Amino acid sequence: MSTSQTTPPAPSDERSATAEQLEEEGDIAADFIEGLLDIADVDGDLALDVRGGRAYVSVEADDPDALSALSDPDTVQAVQELTRLAVQSKTGRFSRVILDIGGSRDARQRELAVLVDRAAARLDEGASQASLPPMSSYERKLVHDIVAERGFVSESYGEGADRHTVIRRA
Repeated sequence: MSTSQTTPPAPSDERSATAEQLEEEGDIAADFIEGLLDIADVDGDLALDVRGGRAYVSVEADDPDALSALSDPDTVQAVQELTRLAVQSKTGRFSRVILDIGGSRDARQRELAVLVDRAAARLDEGASQASLPPMSSYERKLVHDIVAERGFVSESYGEGADRHTVIRRA
């Protein structure tokens, strides 16, 4: 008896998803999240978007307190990982879907900007480089963008959960 295994595509293949495939990922992710919201008895409106080679799913509510328990950054990260797994199990492809609950991504981007500003202050005080704590690939991408806006350069170092960003002067 022969068995076959499906392996996620190599990272270089991730970026080659078509707009149609990304829209499919967004739809699958939205269905999964709607199911979670129903289980948790939480009302929320979902919005889907495709940009930068990723599907984005946002959950908003008229009552800001309705999503407060779910918009904690650690909770958003965990739900995002579960959502990615749900999408991957349906499509057979690695998913890079991004989840935002109650503005959590904007809040995290502001936090990352503060981290970058503190690192820049260390550089201004004479440090040759400044390391940030480990973070997800999406957060590192945001950091790289913020660093470039501030006129510095950055690189990621490390593997897996230890991967982090180092900032230097341009």
